Amino acid sequence: MTYNWQHQNWPNFQYDLEALRPLFLEFSLEWAELNGMEKGLSGDLEEETVINIMVSEAIKSSAIEGEYYSREDVISSIKNKLGLNKTPIKVKDRYAIGISDLIVEVRASYQEPLSTEMLKDWHKVLFVHAKNMIVGNWREGEDPMQVVSGPIGREIVHFEAPPSKDVAKEMKAMINWYNQLNFPQIDVIGSALLKSAIVHLYFESIHPFEDGNGRIGRALAEKALSQSLKKPVLLSISKTIEADKKMYYQALKDAQRGMDITAWIEYFIKVVILAQRDSKALVGFLLEKVKYFDKYKDYMQDRHVKVIEKMFDAGTEGFQGGMSAKKYMSITHVSKATATRDLQYLHEHGLLIQSGAGRSVRYELNLNGCSLN
Repeated sequence: MTYNWQHQNWPNFQYDLEALRPLFLEFSLEWAELNGMEKGLSGDLEEETVINIMVSEAIKSSAIEGEYYSREDVISSIKNKLGLNKTPIKVKDRYAIGISDLIVEVRASYQEPLSTEMLKDWHKVLFVHAKNMIVGNWREGEDPMQVVSGPIGREIVHFEAPPSKDVAKEMKAMINWYNQLNFPQIDVIGSALLKSAIVHLYFESIHPFEDGNGRIGRALAEKALSQSLKKPVLLSISKTIEADKKMYYQALKDAQRGMDITAWIEYFIKVVILAQRDSKALVGFLLEKVKYFDKYKDYMQDRHVKVIEKMFDAGTEGFQGGMSAKKYMSITHVSKATATRDLQYLHEHGLLIQSGAGRSVRYELNLNGCSLN
């Protein structure tokens, strides 16, 4: 098997620009619409939107690699890093701190030129609590760096990266390419999309670190978009990728077999477009939240607000499994009788929609009448 980095034209990637132009236009229209929605956000709502996006990116980028963190730990970590918690909240899962801090760092430094030091610092941030691995430096050793799947003894090799001895040279070339790159034949938006798609593939093909290449590679794709568009992007690439990980890995695998990467770029831009649409849905959802609390504020006591806030925190996917008396008790520390009575009260006054009966009764937020449409 010959991989892209073994090709005589490496790393001169080839692609059909004309085939990509319709996607540039599609993204451009979505971008304009999302920017318009952003301008209508208050300062507090903009902050909440950004935090939701960062939380989603941290959780989903980790989930792609088979690592799962609680939303509460990630939210607390991000707010701690941003200085939004007057007293820093203790986070139970220390590994959630690493990915959260990385997401904040990438967003904060989007304008800075890419450098070896930046990428190595990102690795240190991501694996601040890791042991028994090289942290903050390129991988070492003579063993091949392979992406494999399947049981031991019957592994399938999907990709093999350049040997460790070549990583420093390859990364220097990639960083120079990134900082000097321009596409004079296309506009800013097309350039941003191309740069983001290519740098992710380029980085993943070198696979410079012992671990964390996927998470850092996706962070790098976000940086390329933000830096090229001259503002931090309001989208979570990883959330869209995680929804169909098999397609992501297959697209990477196919692209790493040759130098024509048109199909990869098409796939990646479609991911970005879907992520942008998801962000529009999130902004709309948070605006509905404002209208909801304004409409029902006179009907809610403090414990009601606590529960409703918890349900909204679940985002556009909705509160998993709906709100039950048991969950209500856990959140508010009230008796079962009080929980049942409160939920019925919220339902009767239109705040919640009830479904099921008996032990199976569940409640969802009633956003009818709060829609912006």
